[in-house]
Amino acid sequence: MKIVEKYHAIKVDTKKCMGCTHCMKACPTEAIRIKGGVAAINADRCVDCGNCLRACPVDAFYVNHDNLEQLQNYKYRVALFPSVMIGQFPDIYSEGKIYEALLKLGFTHIFEVEQPISILIEKIKEEVAKATHKPLISSFCPAIVRLIQSRYPSLVENIVPLKAPHDLAAHYAIEKLTRQGIKRNEIGIFYISPCSAKMAAVKRPLGEKESVVDGLINMNDLYNQVLRVIEKEEKSDTSALRENLTLDGIVWSLPRGEARHFKRHSMAVDGIHNVVKILERMENDEVPVIDFLELKSCHQGCAGGILLTGNRFLTVERLQKRSKRYPKASELSSEKLSTEFMEKIKAAPIEPNYVFALDTNRLKALEKMQKADRILCQLPGIDCGGCGAPNCHALAEDMVQGKAKMTDCIFLQNRYLNEKKITIEKATKNLEKAWGKNRFDADCNKKGGRNEGF
Repeated sequence: MKIVEKYHAIKVDTKKCMGCTHCMKACPTEAIRIKGGVAAINADRCVDCGNCLRACPVDAFYVNHDNLEQLQNYKYRVALFPSVMIGQFPDIYSEGKIYEALLKLGFTHIFEVEQPISILIEKIKEEVAKATHKPLISSFCPAIVRLIQSRYPSLVENIVPLKAPHDLAAHYAIEKLTRQGIKRNEIGIFYISPCSAKMAAVKRPLGEKESVVDGLINMNDLYNQVLRVIEKEEKSDTSALRENLTLDGIVWSLPRGEARHFKRHSMAVDGIHNVVKILERMENDEVPVIDFLELKSCHQGCAGGILLTGNRFLTVERLQKRSKRYPKASELSSEKLSTEFMEKIKAAPIEPNYVFALDTNRLKALEKMQKADRILCQLPGIDCGGCGAPNCHALAEDMVQGKAKMTDCIFLQNRYLNEKKITIEKATKNLEKAWGKNRFDADCNKKGGRNEGF
């Protein structure tokens, strides 16, 4: 799969968007502005966490993905998915029934992402043991890695230099099949993603030139496809397809799934806004001395992924129950894998991306920061979003970057009107720039009210 520069999985359907600001307020990186009555995403700041998609009451945000018709392009078709996919199905659907349904949909082979997790556990422990920058931060969640890369670049060296499980599992599946004499060009690896961040990570891997994954499938979409063909009774034994799955692998994507292997010398945080608070403290050396820090963008880890259909708390409960039927990773006999595969575990260095800097020149950046502070003195500090920016601080930064004006603030604009510094016509045009024409006309069909769409 060739890599598209600055690829983002999340897109905006401008025909659906009504400029309600829900997404803008939910975005942890202030990547969204309202322009012309619709949401506009700053590609440099977006980390594909999916909070905008989750917050939108009119489903204006969507993710691009491949469909099952593309399976026919390959002789051998691999379904690669994290264990949370199994966890979202009600208990009446056993893992065997779900595996059978996937085969019925056209896949020839099935691999759960966490199958080679025992290898990753040992490698992470090795990295922690020799690390000079502690705590080491998990590289599991692509949204968190991108967040650190852009918003906290000084912490990039703390990220574990190992590939995420979905990358590792793709190489693992290829190794297993090629050992059987299957040619690589006959194998299609289709990753079934629980979130937009992993989709973006597959399309544009951090620190890598390209991904070995050949197709991306929306887990929500596949869930419905599985329900359409799933049988009431199991007709075959598919347990051999799960021979390397472990308790540790099944709970890996849940809170403390990784951190539990470091016991008291670790900490786990889920929910990207909570993660931001921890990273702020870490940057200021206010985090206790620990070895390992597990950070996950979604609440309840991948069980809360935006592309999952099931309730995240029920999903966690089912996964924990399922995991008890499997051995621990330490109890499983080690599998012999090629030297080439073991070398693929190591990730290429992640470079900082200073997109939050006001200027590449430090002196100019300092001047702009001081100017933004002076502008903030004039702004009301209400953070209403009426200007099309998420808060007054973001508006001040937009101003020093030449992307906004003082009159964009509706409170200042009202003051300027009273002082007759601007005309009503000019004030109206300013509002239309952010909110579009006729945005303030009465409309009883507007969405976005209290709890609507959630």
